[in-house]
Amino acid sequence: MTFSGEEIDFPDPRTFEYVPWVLADDLFFPADDIVHFGGCMTVANLRRAYRQGIFPWFTPGLPLPWHSPDPRAILVFDDLKLPRSLKRIARVTDLTFTIDHDFDAVIRACSQMPRPGQHGTWITADFIDAYIELHNAGDAHSVEAWTPDGELVGGLYGVDAGGIFCGESMFYRTSNASKLCLIFLVEHLSSRGSAWLDAQVMTPHFRSLGACEIARDDFLDRLHQAQSSGVKLF
Repeated sequence: MTFSGEEIDFPDPRTFEYVPWVLADDLFFPADDIVHFGGCMTVANLRRAYRQGIFPWFTPGLPLPWHSPDPRAILVFDDLKLPRSLKRIARVTDLTFTIDHDFDAVIRACSQMPRPGQHGTWITADFIDAYIELHNAGDAHSVEAWTPDGELVGGLYGVDAGGIFCGESMFYRTSNASKLCLIFLVEHLSSRGSAWLDAQVMTPHFRSLGACEIARDDFLDRLHQAQSSGVKLF
């Protein structure tokens, strides 16, 4: 593993020689999905990373780790499982959903959302600044949920990796708002010809919605096929 300066030459996740453990704050922890440490989250580096199936994830005590998980969690739209109660809520909700109306507010709200089993957030000030730049460059996108009074009560954001949406984080301030944002996003992506999205790592929430885990090589094959298809998500 090497540290780098402004431009990062990411290794191929298929052939990279992973190490099983790294040191952080005098503690060893598994790192068999990390392909690179350090470097700057410039628009060019982030764009290059996502299009190679790699994403950054802040870890205290380490130079910025860049991950390519194995297995990888994805949500195939045909496998989406929605409880009857959520389907009913989606039909009668008075919330309005938008895309890219307030990316800044969404990512900041995601950074403040409590996460079970986590202390603090991996969405640091540097991450917020970097992804706002990526959004301004046209690669990062948000979905927002608004009340009739214009209050932002839910949202999610992620990155277009060249035909596949890579989900990053979501938040809610009222019940089911983030889930309804996801439904809205899936409908939008499906209308553009996309068939699945990248959930990165499995969570109970995504598993309950029908997400599955696939091998890294399978994910990279699917990513390449989507990029070659010319699908425009936004």
